[in-house]
Amino acid sequence: MAVVSERNGHWWFCLKHMRVEGDQGCPNKDRMGPYDTEAEAANALATASARNKAWKDQDKDWDDD
Repeated sequence: MAVVSERNGHWWFCLKHMRVEGDQGCPNKDRMGPYDTEAEAANALATASARNKAWKDQDKDWDDD
């Protein structure tokens, strides 16, 4: 397994501190990611929300069949 860090373009969003972190951040159990860019990590909650909505809509369509 490769070491992932901000030096090679990977970032995490810390759910405990509600901020973007690099490799030396909080434990992974408290983080979302890794993401390729700092901007993607900063948008982690919005991305998750949009995916959850899409999955919920897809489930609704499936349930209606």
